[in-house]
Amino acid sequence: MNLAMILDMVADGMPDRVLIGDRTTGLTGAGLRARALAGAERAAGARRLVYLGPNGPAFPVALFAAAYAGVPFVPLNYRLGQDQLAEIMSRQESPLVVTDTPERMPGTATLGLAEFLALPGAPGGPAASAATTVAPDEVAVLLMTSGTTAAPKSAVLRHQNLTAYLFGSVEFASVAEEDATLVSVPPYHIAAVANALSNLYSGRRIVYLDQFAAGTWLDTVERQQVTHAMVVPTMLARIVAELRDRGAQGPTCLRSLSYGGAKIAPAVVADALRLFPGTGFVNAYGLTETASSIAVLGPDDHRTAAAATDPGIHARLGSVGRALPSVEIEVQDEDGRACPPHVVGDIVVRGPQVAGEYLEAGSKIRADGWFPTRDRGYLDDDGYLFVRGRADDTIIRGGENIAPAEIEDVLAGHPAVRECVVAGVPDDEWGEQIGAFVIVRPGAEVDAEELRTWVRERLRGSKTPHYVLFLDEFPTTPTGKVLRRELVARLHRDEPLRT
Repeated sequence: MNLAMILDMVADGMPDRVLIGDRTTGLTGAGLRARALAGAERAAGARRLVYLGPNGPAFPVALFAAAYAGVPFVPLNYRLGQDQLAEIMSRQESPLVVTDTPERMPGTATLGLAEFLALPGAPGGPAASAATTVAPDEVAVLLMTSGTTAAPKSAVLRHQNLTAYLFGSVEFASVAEEDATLVSVPPYHIAAVANALSNLYSGRRIVYLDQFAAGTWLDTVERQQVTHAMVVPTMLARIVAELRDRGAQGPTCLRSLSYGGAKIAPAVVADALRLFPGTGFVNAYGLTETASSIAVLGPDDHRTAAAATDPGIHARLGSVGRALPSVEIEVQDEDGRACPPHVVGDIVVRGPQVAGEYLEAGSKIRADGWFPTRDRGYLDDDGYLFVRGRADDTIIRGGENIAPAEIEDVLAGHPAVRECVVAGVPDDEWGEQIGAFVIVRPGAEVDAEELRTWVRERLRGSKTPHYVLFLDEFPTTPTGKVLRRELVARLHRDEPLRT
């Protein structure tokens, strides 16, 4: 099975259902296939189909055009600087670039987004045979890693990884024709690829939001009668703040709201549950290398945990749920042995959707089939997974390994703290000191010494933040991950501490 066959199933099974865009003017299943086949014919002779642009109908058309053409699909961050973009493009062999900024690609074969969507073509052309000739183990998508300390690597997702994720999490044509999803995650993120595949396969119409703003998001949900949506944590925090400013609750048409991609403050989740009383919340945990979600905390789990008086069950609101049936998740010690419940270790995963491979570095799946996520965490007695942060985020202070998440959890329990991040700050004497970066709840007041005392009374002196910096918002990536190094850099720029 490959992605071209997936679109064939959708187009044959739901040819007249509008699946992309406005309910009256959008692309139907048959129209999506016709556009994808036309794009594939134009890509003849190319070795890559690169997408450089914002969210919109051209994104899923390009994804499936690449599948029909039998070439990898490469969505790139359109916010990249020209030097970064040039470095990545230098590694793309004979690409066709679909872009809204062709002037950034001198000497490269390009198509504008509007031109790409208007390509003439009809089903049954030469590209149609790719649906039966592309092998499941061929490369379907190449996604660039963050590249924070070196040139970004190309994460490899093969057709078999993506279809395994699809078959393990979605039923074909299983939703009502009135269902619609709002996608505002960036197109170069695994969530955008997974959203396109899973929603089209289920028959749910996709509405794209090219620029996220909380007010626009809420208005679009109402106007398009959106029933499902996926956001990253920073988006959810801004939606909650917008509703609070409006003195309103969330749109009643929204039945399901998924979030994931980064750690989220428990206070934001609690506020969201209150402001969207009729909405089912889903926290999804996954990686680019695992072809999207591998664990999910579902709607019933959210409401049960929020209302629970049992501390162990209430704590699950801070978990990412349990493994999908199609994958195995284990927490292991440094010797590769399974950790007992509640013991923090390295999170590993295995299953057919797990790619764990990079074009430049090969496969990182171990001989026993496990892929190290490089996340740290633990499982509780019932298999709920708690992610404690990246292994690289560990603070080493005077030879002691300190997990930022442990301190973040304590700080988040202070009634004045809305969001917080803890990171290591270089120090000549200790190697690293602990820095706490805090966003205070509206109307609340707290100083640095009060927060230090709060932590010291609940942990110990060596885990008490040396630095406390109060901010209005955190610097994040477009997918909601807090840029810890940027926070540390702000301390080095001698920004004043509020004490």
